[in-house]
Amino acid sequence: MAILTINNLTYQYPSSPQPALKDISLTLESGEFLAVIGANGAGKSSLCYTAAGFIPHFFRGELNGQVLIDGVDSSQSNLNELVLHAGLVFQNPFNQISGSKFTVYEEIAFGLENLGIAREEMKARIDEALALTNIADLGKRSPYALSGGQQQRVALASILVMQPKLLVLDEPTSQLDPIGTQEVFQVIRAMTKRGMTILMAEHKIEQVAEFADRVIALDAGEILLEGTPGEVLTSPLLPERGVGISRYTQVARRAQAMGLWSKQTHLPATLAQAVRGFGGADAAQEVNDAA
Repeated sequence: MAILTINNLTYQYPSSPQPALKDISLTLESGEFLAVIGANGAGKSSLCYTAAGFIPHFFRGELNGQVLIDGVDSSQSNLNELVLHAGLVFQNPFNQISGSKFTVYEEIAFGLENLGIAREEMKARIDEALALTNIADLGKRSPYALSGGQQQRVALASILVMQPKLLVLDEPTSQLDPIGTQEVFQVIRAMTKRGMTILMAEHKIEQVAEFADRVIALDAGEILLEGTPGEVLTSPLLPERGVGISRYTQVARRAQAMGLWSKQTHLPATLAQAVRGFGGADAAQEVNDAA
């Protein structure tokens, strides 16, 4: 079942001389993890805002095409309804904290209170979201007394508690250090194991290669590449368009130029693929010695 369907979408911000998204068509199935990559300005955030209904209801402008979020036409609905179908987590978790609550527990309850959810159901949902994001021990602390990684997990929990069909993540680790990034991706791993449907814009290619079922590369608002992580993340088009590639692809590409990687073997996007491709420690040592 399709959770997100975008047909021939073109969108232009009011003050922009050109469209941010151009003739985008894609389908996201239930339980699928779709990653969106691209250089700065490629349209990743705009696609996230569209997938969560913030375009066209929060960000105005000219939109052509159709966006169906869990079967609901976003242009014919409003954000109050769409937040029940899709939840958006922003780059900066600080921007997502309401500022009206004194504890993490109250912050996560905020959306449910606005919906008038019964107290017992609310408590069960909050406890589940706290457990899933591994922040149950932070429930009584102030949201403003947390690290960046902890705040981002609170932001995730505040969305998960609403039980949307689609979770949209707009570069959720872009402002986090390696520890915070690891904390957030541990949560994402737990969500994928539960079969949650995820659309995530991300620039950390190693994590995309490990977690995503499918990858779309955007360039100037258009879909440049689409396919499995192995197909997209090893494409020579990415560095040509200003998109980083994984360290494992870089090493294998260099090894290939030196005759240490078979041209018949696909380039790796993950560490496990690289180890298999190099045939173990001996081959890897040859690359290190040659470098």
